[in-house]
Amino acid sequence: MPTLPSLDTISIPSADSTFGECLLSVLPPSLTTISAGALLIGVLVSYVLFGVTTTQAYLYSGRFPNDSGKMKTLVAFVWFCELAHVVCIGHTLYVVMVSDFGHPERLGNIPISLDTSTLFNALVGMCAQGFFSFRIYRLCKRLYIPLLTWTLSFLFLGGTAVVFVMGLQSLPFATFETQWGWLLNSIWSIAAANDLIIALALVFYLARGRDESDRITPVVDKLIAWTIETGVVTSAAAILNLVCFVTMKNNYIWIAWYFVTARFYSISFLASLNSRATLRSIHEISVSQRQTRPSINTLTSENFLAEMRSPDSAFNAYLMK
Repeated sequence: MPTLPSLDTISIPSADSTFGECLLSVLPPSLTTISAGALLIGVLVSYVLFGVTTTQAYLYSGRFPNDSGKMKTLVAFVWFCELAHVVCIGHTLYVVMVSDFGHPERLGNIPISLDTSTLFNALVGMCAQGFFSFRIYRLCKRLYIPLLTWTLSFLFLGGTAVVFVMGLQSLPFATFETQWGWLLNSIWSIAAANDLIIALALVFYLARGRDESDRITPVVDKLIAWTIETGVVTSAAAILNLVCFVTMKNNYIWIAWYFVTARFYSISFLASLNSRATLRSIHEISVSQRQTRPSINTLTSENFLAEMRSPDSAFNAYLMK
């Protein structure tokens, strides 16, 4: 017959205890520092950024109806992965703050929805990095840098897939961090390094194309600025994820920040596609002012191919699908 615990070992909150103190008194020691507030804020901010992603996808569908089917499929795939991701993190928030709220013994385990969200995030990141890697190839016509960045993207996805599979075992957070924390560190380090390599390569080849002709200087300057901004943002986000995980494992602020940074890849990818209209307008104004060649009114691949032999080829290669 099982024995009941001694009353001396049970901590009973006093009548003057606050609700938070009562809750902490029944939570396991490993869960007393979980920041539900940070988790809530992270999910809400992520939802706002998903609204930005959805707006970008809507603008893309209206502005570029003549894009290739492959590009449209890629955009749709990225958006649906983002949708699945927000559903997963919303369910995670519901589990932590509603369904498991009265069951503190469950709060130490990784929700299956949180585990699944990592896979969708990795798919979006790989698509965005692969897209920008392809742009590097169109600019330099060499494979060594794109192969490096594509390899790092697949390592990022592969490492995340391992995290996903291990998370299916419903391990406690503490156990998972002990056994697989090194893999999370590696994943975020790879993502940060890859983003920096992509940004530096794009800036280098765009700057080289800028030097070949001053007719595209305004456009390339804008491209370089945008490339630096997006590359720095995504890389810094991955580094901050790593720092939060290493220094603040017990409060799980790193999870909240991860929810936010998951949107950066899709936003940078879609913003890059939608910026073609603005860049083309800047280019047309620059060309018309110099009266060196006629204005171009469409954004189809056929128009780009007709310009590949011009001194502006770096600009057109960057924009080609």
